[in-house]
Amino acid sequence: MHFKRKLLAKACILLTLTLMLALPATAAEKVLMMATTTSTDNTGLLDYLKPHFEKATGIELKWTAVGTGKALALGKNCDVDVLLVHAPAAEKKYVEEGFGVDRREIMYNDFVIIGPESDPAGIKGKNVVDALDAIRAKGAVFASRGDNSGTHKKELALWKSAGGVVPEKESWYVQTGQGMLATINIAAERNGYTMTDRGTYIKYADTLKGNPPLKVLVEGDAILLNQYSVIAVNPKRCPEAKYDLATTFSNWMAGAEGQKLIADFKLLGKPLFTANAK
Repeated sequence: MHFKRKLLAKACILLTLTLMLALPATAAEKVLMMATTTSTDNTGLLDYLKPHFEKATGIELKWTAVGTGKALALGKNCDVDVLLVHAPAAEKKYVEEGFGVDRREIMYNDFVIIGPESDPAGIKGKNVVDALDAIRAKGAVFASRGDNSGTHKKELALWKSAGGVVPEKESWYVQTGQGMLATINIAAERNGYTMTDRGTYIKYADTLKGNPPLKVLVEGDAILLNQYSVIAVNPKRCPEAKYDLATTFSNWMAGAEGQKLIADFKLLGKPLFTANAK
């Protein structure tokens, strides 16, 4: 009897150790690592979506919020499983080069140019090209993220449309090297202008109880559309990438639940993103 008890005890210990060793691996298989932009994080969208996604799929969602350029680099380096980014030209190149697969448009908002209510360069109501020309002519402070983010890429393209030259060497052109909220605050401190996605601006306004020192002065041009997409990291390039979990995330974001949640996400009574998955 004593011998049988010892055998049973050993069997229990072995089973416990086996389960303990198995648990971390099982848990790790259900963790999806994502690289995304600062706007999806700063606005609170991901914190809002996370519990719904995890409840629906049983997959834990973790992310790092950086500029789109850095997010794409994380994908190239096989550091993440999926991307949620907003620089279509760079995304398409990334996919063409074989780093990503299954690019899927999920939602959009738009870019706006904001500045002080006094509007020293007189840009209010102008189209984008005329507004940037006016800022250049006046030498008014313009704060740029300068960080290779999706917003920065768009801003550079707009400057090139307005005169063909990015004013990187001008004293009034301030490259912050920081995220969107920090750049907005620097522009406010300098009584200057900047370009931001509308969702982050609404979040900024919300933190100041709807009365921020910088106001939306230029908006509505078709060129200011800001499209967001999900891209799975190519498992052929990154064998450890969890393509199945990335696909589940993409399908959920594009599905009825994800699209409704995106559409319902509001601050100050205003939607931050428009769902547009096909």
